[in-house]
Amino acid sequence: MAFYILNSPKSHAYDLSEAVLNLKSKIRFCEKCYGISEDNVCSICSDARRDVYKLCVVENPADIYTFEKTSAFRGLYHVLGGVLSPLDGIGPEALGLPDLFARIQNPDTDVAVQEVIIATNPTVEGEATAHFIHEHIKSLPNSEAIAVTRIAHGVPIGGELEYVDGGTLAHAFAGRKAW
Repeated sequence: MAFYILNSPKSHAYDLSEAVLNLKSKIRFCEKCYGISEDNVCSICSDARRDVYKLCVVENPADIYTFEKTSAFRGLYHVLGGVLSPLDGIGPEALGLPDLFARIQNPDTDVAVQEVIIATNPTVEGEATAHFIHEHIKSLPNSEAIAVTRIAHGVPIGGELEYVDGGTLAHAFAGRKAW
């Protein structure tokens, strides 16, 4: 990036610096999902066409846009801001998990979440976070009315089995479903 700026007109550098300053002064976290927004509530949370009964839990705000590019999910999101990592001192409160659980219970609205889709990364910490969320949701009152699902992990489309690592292949094999 530095070489690009050095080789571009001075106006590009000024435009870039102005964009960075605007980012810091105009962008904030959405009050509902903790994604990024220019307003108190992001465009996804305020979109009446979204499926309010489905809530996808992601690690970071950027993950929302990864899902949105696919147009495969039309529900709402909740951003954790990371994953559980006790060794690093990151516990449930640091991630705002109490906010997630309160949102699922919906004390402020008459809309009850019917499905929580956990979309954390398939790392040790991501799996531990997913497990913690699942176990906590299942301990909530009326939890039998909430489906807790996990995004699938496995062999990528277009991938060849001989190039897939053993852990990914084992996870894909364990997560197989009837056709």
